[in-house]
Amino acid sequence: MSKKTDSNLYTVLFAIGMVLVVGALLAFTASSLRPMIDANKRIEKQQNILYAMGVNENDETSATFVSKDKVAGEFTKYITKQLVIEGENISEDEKAYLIDVKKQQALAKEGKTRKLPLFVGEKEGKTFYIAPIRGKGLWDAIWGYVAMDKNMVVQGVFFDHKGETPGLGANIKQRFFMDDFTGEDLMSNGQFKGIAVSKSNADPKNEDKNDNEVDAIAGATITGDGVAAMIKTELKLYVPYFKTLK
Repeated sequence: MSKKTDSNLYTVLFAIGMVLVVGALLAFTASSLRPMIDANKRIEKQQNILYAMGVNENDETSATFVSKDKVAGEFTKYITKQLVIEGENISEDEKAYLIDVKKQQALAKEGKTRKLPLFVGEKEGKTFYIAPIRGKGLWDAIWGYVAMDKNMVVQGVFFDHKGETPGLGANIKQRFFMDDFTGEDLMSNGQFKGIAVSKSNADPKNEDKNDNEVDAIAGATITGDGVAAMIKTELKLYVPYFKTLK
């Protein structure tokens, strides 16, 4: 074997060795970071659930979560049950907040029974039922948590997005939009209807809570339609459970 061939072989072997070393380092880093990533996911979901039921640190205009150092205690204090609805089966699961809604939607598309998480909270003598929802905005995923009473009247919401336009669709997570949903009835004449995000809503102060509508965000029609669609398609799945509360 020539010196040139030996040199090429050593170069290839060195490159392979470096790839293996880098791969091992990346795997080790991912494994090391997993507990922190999982903890952050838990904190974020718990903050979102609590926000929807009105446990937050808002001032008159801000949308501010319970702080990270308090959220675990507040979650334990206010969330009395975590339920998983799977077809006709309803069970309690203290880790229901970790259920991946996106994956469950994919299972449903495959014709399989999806798991629906539902969180029961108690605050100031009032019972809240908080459901996670997920949909599609203009550019990417949007999601939220909707708190309801036993009659499916909205008591609070939290919305978020992955990539909506700043100042337009991204405003779904601003107080002026989210607060409009509080008090809106998801039902109409005994039937589930949802809540439309309407450009033609003749109720700018949102005083009519029985019209199944809130005002749209200017310049964000598709994102608003996405919010309305995920409310309608996702929360309708919970209607059989709420009928058991009557």
